[in-house]
Amino acid sequence: MGERDDPGTIGRRVQRLRVERGMTQRQLAEPVYTPAYVSTLESGRVRPSDDALRHLAERLGVAFDELATGRSARLVTELRLRLTEAQRTFAVGEAEAAAVAEQYAGLLAEAETHGLAAEQAAALLGLGECAVETGELVAGRQYFERAEACLAGAPLPARVPALRGRAVAHYLAGELRYAVYLLESALDELNRGGLHDPDALLLLYASAIGPYMDMGAHARAAQAAEFALALAPQSGDPALVARMHRSVARTLVAEGRLAEADASLAKAAELYRGLQIRTELANCHWMRGYVYAQDGQLERAEGELREALGMLSAKRAALYSSQVAVELADVLHRRGKSDEAAALLHGVLDDLSSERGAVHSAAAHRLLGIIAEDSRRAEDAEEHYVRALSLLERAGAAGDLADLCRLLGDLLRRTGRVEAALDAYRTGLGHRTAPGTTTLGPAPAQPPL
Repeated sequence: MGERDDPGTIGRRVQRLRVERGMTQRQLAEPVYTPAYVSTLESGRVRPSDDALRHLAERLGVAFDELATGRSARLVTELRLRLTEAQRTFAVGEAEAAAVAEQYAGLLAEAETHGLAAEQAAALLGLGECAVETGELVAGRQYFERAEACLAGAPLPARVPALRGRAVAHYLAGELRYAVYLLESALDELNRGGLHDPDALLLLYASAIGPYMDMGAHARAAQAAEFALALAPQSGDPALVARMHRSVARTLVAEGRLAEADASLAKAAELYRGLQIRTELANCHWMRGYVYAQDGQLERAEGELREALGMLSAKRAALYSSQVAVELADVLHRRGKSDEAAALLHGVLDDLSSERGAVHSAAAHRLLGIIAEDSRRAEDAEEHYVRALSLLERAGAAGDLADLCRLLGDLLRRTGRVEAALDAYRTGLGHRTAPGTTTLGPAPAQPPL
């Protein structure tokens, strides 16, 4: 027996529909039930069975669900169609995230009015994605939490998109360890419980690669990439497969497999282009720029990153735009355009903080420190390095911390502060110790591939 209203509400609904149609209780009851049963039902003193409701619905000329819940099947279908349209509008970038969020807010209100939990969750997921894209991470996380609450009684695979959204919001806020904890806990529960849902597993593994990489857990990132690649053929969601290819490219870069990384990103770009998902396509240009930068192809890297920045800026994806700008500034600096790089960094620092894009905020300060050192402004360089150090320590980005401590130590040593330099080096060495094992617990159970 599915979800339905209480007996009193159903009874009043039956009575209203019967009177509207000019029927007596006997006409409604016959030939299966008695007038007395209909009278008892209309007064709310009996809970009707599914069979009784089907008989009454047929006699009244309405659908079973409409009689049991007050919601017509057409209403629910139309709501779902409008939800799908909002999802498509957001995906292809036909409107700004804020405008799409207004659509989702209206759909959420309708779903709440009619008590449609699954549709409420879908609208809340959409609102969460819009909030993350515009950099409103706290609001995004709250929407994802509400979506999880709507699906509290559903199996874990159904809750994974909301849980993953919450983890991404924490990751972008610089809370790397907690993001990894959320993702790994879900993976462990899915794999140990035999809930082998390819889409859910693929979404979780692909989402874990970024936090792993930023924490210096390269081995675990590589393992997640291998599992994601193995799961990809089982997924029926091309957008999900494309996202996986983009995430896997990061581990391939770390292993020096640049040609494979570029090929993986090309596959993702092809899939996203076919789906017309503008934001994700922009992210593919972003990652290709990253790959080219790691390979020393700086001109090509600059072109890809500028393309990504233009696409994301057009969608007003403030947080992602700021992150791409930091990576573009690094390429510009390496190409000898330090003044342009510094101007770009100063322009985006207001959009980044310890709560919004901590790792990229630290990267911006690190690069400004390097530019200041090149200009022989040691005090400015030290100030930027210290700010970056504070941001990375909060985020737990071990690999970046070790490199930053080396830069700070070298600067302090050159300015004659040997003891302070040694302290910085020791801090860096501490973060270089077994990356991925000092900050993470045991790896989650493996999928039965």
